[in-house]
Amino acid sequence: MSSYFDLYDEGRIALFSLQEGENDARLLLLWACEIDMTQLLAGYTVSSVPDEKVRRYRDAIQLRKSGVPLQYITHESNFCGLNLYVDENVLIPRFDTEILVEKILTDNKEKDVSVLDLCTGSGCIAIALAKIGGYRHVYGSDISRNALEIADANASSNGVEIVFFESDMFSELKGLKDLDIIVSNPPYIRTEVCGKLMTEVRDHEPRMALDGDEDGLKFYRIIAAEAGKHLKRGGKLYLEIGYDQAEEVCDLLKNNSFNQIEVIRDLSGLDRVVCSTI
Repeated sequence: MSSYFDLYDEGRIALFSLQEGENDARLLLLWACEIDMTQLLAGYTVSSVPDEKVRRYRDAIQLRKSGVPLQYITHESNFCGLNLYVDENVLIPRFDTEILVEKILTDNKEKDVSVLDLCTGSGCIAIALAKIGGYRHVYGSDISRNALEIADANASSNGVEIVFFESDMFSELKGLKDLDIIVSNPPYIRTEVCGKLMTEVRDHEPRMALDGDEDGLKFYRIIAAEAGKHLKRGGKLYLEIGYDQAEEVCDLLKNNSFNQIEVIRDLSGLDRVVCSTI
């Protein structure tokens, strides 16, 4: 019988070439054995792990070694302190996107506001705004029905009510008017760059949620042109952007009657969020 120590040692050696290999080996051990860190440390060298959990761990290590992201193996992702289910139908929520949520929460203290999360994916943004911000009228939309099923399940597991729409951008949202806030983290990577992404992103995360067309701006053009029709006067638009897209996105917004445009940087000092008012 293997101990936790034996398995962890086996896993970290197998994942040695990965940047976060040791950490991934430990997290997969906790997941496979259904234990927490306290239990792991208490029985580190003496506990005998049941054969079925040993197999589960070794299978997970092989998946991770082949490039499958950790979150797609465990089907767990943390965003703004919330636990979410993820699989290959949705992007894995990134820490950078938490900056988008934090900006909205900072700017909008009132609870009785209406919010649309466009391109919702796993629902992470919409759920965080409903759960942490306590906003009472939160909507999410996505072109992917599979993504919407995941988003709806995540909303339920986090105890919030969100109305989700299957829609290609604004095409099925014509009745959604006079919103206080529209937020979006749309696909914004240039097509030629998508093929050069890290293997675990390129080969496993949904291409349709990454590819922003030839110049990466396809969806920002649609949002800039259409969002004003769904926002009330004085309504706010919040967008996550690529680090090199601020100037072009700001110009698109200016050309479509948005004002009070602000660019927010991430912790690395890179442009990450654009917010504006109609």
